[in-house]
Order: sequence, then structure tokens, then C-alpha cells
Amino acid sequence: MHKSQELHLTRNEAWKLNHQEAVEKVKRFKLPANWEAKASLEYELQEEEKKKKCAAKGEDSERIKLLEISAEDSEKWEMKKGRKNPDLGFSDYAAQLCQHHWLTRQLKPDMETYEKVEKGFRSAYSAALNPSRLHGTHVPSTEEINRMVTDHKSSLKFRLKNETNLAIDDNADIDYVNERHA
Repeated sequence: MHKSQELHLTRNEAWKLNHQEAVEKVKRFKLPANWEAKASLEYELQEEEKKKKCAAKGEDSERIKLLEISAEDSEKWEMKKGRKNPDLGFSDYAAQLCQHHWLTRQLKPDMETYEKVEKGFRSAYSAALNPSRLHGTHVPSTEEINRMVTDHKSSLKFRLKNETNLAIDDNADIDYVNERHA
């Protein structure tokens, strides 16, 4: 009998908690769409007021802010921060490999020029018998240089075209050096 009464009480408590959460959810849905933005603005204003008060007292506002944070909030923040993958090595390698494949797919080798250069290297290598003397002896042709320049310009055009263009607000403060850094 005692056990059933305990279960009944815990069920009632759970029902009350669920009901309270449902009521809060309904209240949130009834709020205007820009309510969160307004709340963040109010928070920023409160932070500015706290900084001014600390400056008037001659205290460090960051230190005061950190003293006000509870241990639980700090642990939650650290856990959230720790979720990010600190080792980006393999993903960066994969991205670089994809970029390499994309760039080399466009290249079309000139086999005649390659054979000519290779014969020159073979004769120079056999004459010198020291491969370190061959380093830096290759001079690219103007066609190769022009091809590299056009590839670079096309990649710049592609990058600029695919940048995310944010909506420009004429009344907003300018916090960038030039249009490209906007």
C-alpha cells in the first residue's frame, strides 16, 4: 500500500512538471517573432551598464563577470566547448585532396614538351652525375606561365562569385576595411 502511494505521488509530480513545461512552451509560442533579438539587445544593454559600474568603481568587469558565473554553468559551457573536434588534420587533408583533384582535373599535359625536357635532364644528369646540380635549371615557357595566370584568375572569379553576399544595411556601422572584407 505504501509503495503504491509513493508511485501515485511521483506520477502526480511528473504530471505537474509536464504541465508547467507545456504552459511555458505555449507562452513562448505566443511571443512575437523578434522577441529573442529584443532579449539579446536587453542583455547587451545590461552588460554595458555593468561594465560602466565596474569602470566607475575601478574594478575589472571581466573578472566580476566570471565571479558571477556558477560552477554548473561553467561546466556546461566547458562541455559544449569540448564537443568540438580539436583535431582537424584529417578533415583538412580531405578538403585539400578534393581541391587538388579539382585543380589537376583541368590540367592537360603537353607530352612533347615533357619528352624534350626529360631528354635534356637525362643528358645533363649523365654528364654531371650529381642530381643536386639539376635543381632550379628548369625555366617555364611563357605559355605555361600564361596558363597558370588564367587558372588563378578563373579561381578568383569563381571564389568571388560564390561568396555569400550578405544583405547590405546602409544604416549599419562600417566595421570593415574595404568591400571585399565586408
